[in-house]
Amino acid sequence: MGLGADLDLPVVLHRIIETAVELVDATYGALGVLDPTGTYLSEFLTVGLDEDQRRAIGDLPKGHGILGLLIVNPRPIRLPDLSEHPDSFGFPPNHPPMNSFLGVPLFVRGEVFGNLYLTDKRGGEVFTDVDEELAVGLASAAAVAIDNARLHARERELDLLEDRERIARDLHDTVIQRLFATGLSLQASIRLTDDPRLTTRIQTAIDDLDTTVREVRAAIFELHNPQYQQGPSVRRNLLAIGSELVDVLGSEPAFRFVGPVDTTIDGDLAATVVAVVREGLSNVARHAAPSRAAVTLDVEGGRLLLTIDDEGPGPGPPRAGGRGLRNIRARAEALGGTTDLEARPDGGARLVWQVPLPG
Repeated sequence: MGLGADLDLPVVLHRIIETAVELVDATYGALGVLDPTGTYLSEFLTVGLDEDQRRAIGDLPKGHGILGLLIVNPRPIRLPDLSEHPDSFGFPPNHPPMNSFLGVPLFVRGEVFGNLYLTDKRGGEVFTDVDEELAVGLASAAAVAIDNARLHARERELDLLEDRERIARDLHDTVIQRLFATGLSLQASIRLTDDPRLTTRIQTAIDDLDTTVREVRAAIFELHNPQYQQGPSVRRNLLAIGSELVDVLGSEPAFRFVGPVDTTIDGDLAATVVAVVREGLSNVARHAAPSRAAVTLDVEGGRLLLTIDDEGPGPGPPRAGGRGLRNIRARAEALGGTTDLEARPDGGARLVWQVPLPG
């Protein structure tokens, strides 16, 4: 009942380990979650180690040695001394010594979800038959709790997808149509005036509306993307950089995204874009702050176009020993692209960084 009291999967998994450690009187406990292929551990949650100990150990185990026995053959294992088993892989540096061991697989809907690992029974004793029975019984109850938590997560995901579909539909059927109608009305208004200044202002407003329509359409595309808000996001990473540098810039930079950014940019290219924006805004902070900055990321037309504008004194002569712009140029050239730093007509500097998108 305690295991099933929460429907958040990470909470359920942590509660399983704590309960197992308490049931069999173990010093340390861990729960390894298998990857989709069932060949290695993709997650490893622990009880008994503090944060400093976990950091000192380093990378979490993937399922070698004794831990891997349960992956290859998902049956309970009980050992009086880990180090005496022929498959013992040893411990990494800074890992506390462990002796007695009890391992139990976790089955969910007939498939192995992960493994429960318990070590060092308190008092220096070894784990008993009763301990093994308790751990196996707990694993059965845990399977139900895990399944319920996963079903609840899936239900929330479906609700989120439904909300995104509704938002995308409203944006397309209402917002875009109103913007389009407003643009047509402004175009008709141009014919009613002979004042060139007014004509210019109206045309600028029409161009701004066209840009807004493209941005809304890009947002709709992202909302329809099944991987939306899952995993790394270039948008979120760039916005985080802006928030991080707000103090040194004097104000939070404005970001504008054109096209399906998160679905077009991934992997190494995403990391490169984030690095370029960080370096570019850092340069603004060093040479033009306090200054308002604006970042535009455009992925339409088969190329990635990144511009960073500031309202500082404009580009000066290259500084001896300066590596910021040199690094930005090197990143573009490595991808077959270009980098330009130019003065803006109304003051300030503009960094233009563009590379071809993968075909």
